[in-house]
Order: sequence, then C-alpha cells, then structure tokens
Amino acid sequence: MRIVADENIPLLDEFFAGFGAINRHPGRAIDRAALGDAEVLLVRSVTRVDRALLEGSAVRFVGTCTIGTDHLDLDYFKEAGIAWSSAPGCNARGVVDYVLGALLALAEQTGKPLAERCYGVIGAGQVGGRLVKVLRGLGWDVRVCDPPRQAAEGGDFVELQSILRDCDVLSLHTPLDATTRHLIGTSELQQLRPGSWLINASRGAVVDNQALLGHLRAGADLQVALDVWEGEPQADPELAALCQIATPHIAGYSLDGKLRGTAQIYQAYCAANGLAEQVQLSDLLPPAWLGELSLHAKATPEWALATLCRAVYDPRRDDADFRRSLVGSAEQRKAAFDALRKHYPYRREIDGLRVRLQDESTVLRQLVAALGAQVV
Repeated sequence: MRIVADENIPLLDEFFAGFGAINRHPGRAIDRAALGDAEVLLVRSVTRVDRALLEGSAVRFVGTCTIGTDHLDLDYFKEAGIAWSSAPGCNARGVVDYVLGALLALAEQTGKPLAERCYGVIGAGQVGGRLVKVLRGLGWDVRVCDPPRQAAEGGDFVELQSILRDCDVLSLHTPLDATTRHLIGTSELQQLRPGSWLINASRGAVVDNQALLGHLRAGADLQVALDVWEGEPQADPELAALCQIATPHIAGYSLDGKLRGTAQIYQAYCAANGLAEQVQLSDLLPPAWLGELSLHAKATPEWALATLCRAVYDPRRDDADFRRSLVGSAEQRKAAFDALRKHYPYRREIDGLRVRLQDESTVLRQLVAALGAQVV
C-alpha cells in the first residue's frame, strides 16, 4: 500500500510505516500527480481535499490531523465511498494556552486586570468549551455564544449581539462555514465596547480582515490578537502591524497536540479497516523539559497565573518571529509563513505541568486546578 502525507505530520513512520510506503510532500503541493496510486491520504489544514483532487484516484481513506474540516469536501467523500477522519480536540489545549498567553500580554500592554474583564467566547466546541471551563474556573465572568449548541441543548448561551454589547474580550473558536464567514464584520466591530480585546484563533475568514483593517486604521479603541488570516499563507503586513499579537496560525501547535492528531488518525484508520492498534502515543511522548514548578503559599494569584502560563508558553516569541518574517515580496512572505509553521519550536501544554505548593493555599490550589496543571 502507498500513503501520501503532509511532510509536517509528526510520527508518520512510527504510526503508519507498518501499513506501507510513505511519500511526503509539502501540504500545499499535494496535487493529483503527487497522489499517484496512493490509497491513503494524510493531510493538515493547508491541503484542499475535494473531487478535483481525488476523483479517479485510488484513495480510500483521508485523514486530517486537525480539528477543523473546512478543507475537506465531506459530501464528495460520502458520494465516493471514501472513509475519512479528523482529529477532534487534538490541539484544543494548545489553543487554550495560546489564548491565556494572549490575555496576559494584552493585560500588560493595557494595564487592565484580567479578573475585572467580561469574557465572550464565541463557539463552545472542543476549544471554546475547554477555554470556558478554564476561565470560569479562575472565577472570571464568561458569556458563551454557540447557536448550534443552543438550538440542540438549550442552556446558558447568549446571542452574539449580547456578547458584542456586554463583553470586554471576544475570543473566537468557531469552525468556518457559510454561517461563520465574516461573522465579525464592519457592523459587529462598530458595536464593540471601547477598550475591547479581540482574539481570533479559529479561522482567518471568521473575521473580515479588510473591515478590521479599516476599523483599526480609523483609530478604533480595540486591542487585537490574530493567529489566523484571510488568504493564508498570505497575511496582510499592515493589519499585522496594527495588532498587539500577530502569529502565523500556530495557536494549536503544541507538540502534544500535533502528536495527538497523528495518533487519532492512526486509531481511526485502524478502526475503519478492522485492525488492532499496535502503537500507543504514551510510548512515544518525549519527557517535558520543565516537569515541575514550586509555588510558595504567599505568591499572589496574578503572579502565579502569569508564571505558570509563561513557564509553558508565551505567544510573544511567536509574535516576534512572525513580525520579522513580514518583509520582502508577497511570495517571500508566504514562504516565510509556511517556514515558521514547518520549523516550529518545541512547546508543551500546561496540563502536563506539575505544580508543587510549598504550603497549603486554597486560592493557589484552585488556580492550578483551573489551569489544568497537576497539583503535587
């Protein structure tokens, strides 16, 4: 059997070499010629997999090592009888860590305490749901907008207009489809409260980038953190310059998340073909560089929060790398965008961190638990 895979998928050999020969390609370069007679196609979000790519091919299984599926033509898969799987939740924790890091950076830049902000989370799926749990665990005021879940479950959801009117912070975590494209456009931006923060770590087109650019050009009192961009890998340098945090679609790029994505696709492939799983992710995870931190009971919650989050991940490093890449021609910037993703540095997740409390502190214990770290 022949397998074609995005070269940026980790642990390909460990999980899939036993099934056949693996041919690796840059994700944006996977085309009909690259497929050849492959029966399995493994991708990430940069590869559009549809009728034009697959019709007449031997591909019978498509796996995307990502949460999102907007790059997959699922209707065609059903028509053609092609089995497929995504990796729901694989990098959700990494995105939560990114949002926490962005919030800390914005709080420093504006001088506004995080505990005094009102948070609006738009989209409460794998990522948004985890984020809501963390923010509420910290005792912060959180409102949630998720129309599909509201319709299916009822419950304590609010409308988008309520988020725009009442919240100081908007964090976007929706999939990209016809209902969410340009969900935040000119009208929505104008309704935001002065001093608001906008964080988009979902898909670039959920925010109308040209409308946002115009809004910021006009001097809007809005702080922005963007990890995703319309037209990726092309990002607008002018828009990036007006953002407080700008990164190249790496919010979910923790090592754990990427390895988890490969493992989930392996598990799905085995299930689709009635095969017993021979490889376990737990046997392949490397040790964390930082295994444990110790906190004194007199540490303030604000200091502890910043220390624990930044000990594991700080998006300001990715922001600096990205800004240095926004030079040269459009083609050079596009190549740099992909290079930053391909050569992304080592990064783990907060819930793998062990935290030792030197003396008992109920407040710190609750904070550590809310973040998802392990109290020892």
